[in-house]
Amino acid sequence: MNTSKFSATALLALGLLAGACSKETEEVKPVVPEVPLPPLPEHITLGNPSGAVTDAAQPSNYLLLKTQYALSYHRDRGIPNWVSWHLSPEWLGTAARQDDFRADATLPAGWYQVQTGSYTVSGFDRGHNCPSADRTTTVADNSATFLMTNMVPQAPRNNQQTWANLEGYCRTLVDQGNELYIVMGNYGKGGTGSSGYKETLDNGRVTVPQRIWKVIVVLPQGNDDVSRVSSSTRVIAVDTPNDNSLSTTWGTYRTTVDAIETATGYDIMARVPTAIQATLEAKVDSGPTQ
Repeated sequence: MNTSKFSATALLALGLLAGACSKETEEVKPVVPEVPLPPLPEHITLGNPSGAVTDAAQPSNYLLLKTQYALSYHRDRGIPNWVSWHLSPEWLGTAARQDDFRADATLPAGWYQVQTGSYTVSGFDRGHNCPSADRTTTVADNSATFLMTNMVPQAPRNNQQTWANLEGYCRTLVDQGNELYIVMGNYGKGGTGSSGYKETLDNGRVTVPQRIWKVIVVLPQGNDDVSRVSSSTRVIAVDTPNDNSLSTTWGTYRTTVDAIETATGYDIMARVPTAIQATLEAKVDSGPTQ
């Protein structure tokens, strides 16, 4: 037997085997555990749609965090870009409507503060984003909804009927055992109120939006809310014209979250996993409206 030939052959075989094992080892990638997202304030649990920051150098996207809601404010439009809030039984009680409309003194120094009379004789309502009736646990909670940074010039029919019907339905959903994450916003310029078409109020310091929208994420009451959003979660997206002749049936104006995001450039449910977002945001809600 040729021992040198055997040794060489054996060594070659061992080398090939070692190489194969080495290659297999290199191709095995370690499993990186998913790191939970750090918690955000309650009212932007599902995301900060525009990436707003509390920085006066960002006057078109300034973040205001209230105990009762969160918002992105646009100094030069004199209205919020969006307002976001959590609606659950804990926020609903017996506190009366305060009707104490007032300027928001928490805006950065030197910024114009929209006044309670800025909408007077304009043909537009001081339309709440976060509704008064969504904050009735305490007088202080209700009063906070009357800050002018929570208002937008809204056609009276839109505010008092179409939008009021949708707001009432949201509270009905809570009464049925749900909790909601709601974002309301606007885009465009120019609306038609009870006195006709206008683009601005208060000598140009308050912009009248063209469209007003809302996205409502409906969850059964529970904990760890982001993790409970699934591809079957009900999401209601509504986009209405800011026009006094619109239908009072809010279901007429249902649309997709995708369409609202295209119009605004926002990422409305930014903290929901991407695959689930893609499914939910492409759907038009077809559920009940009352």
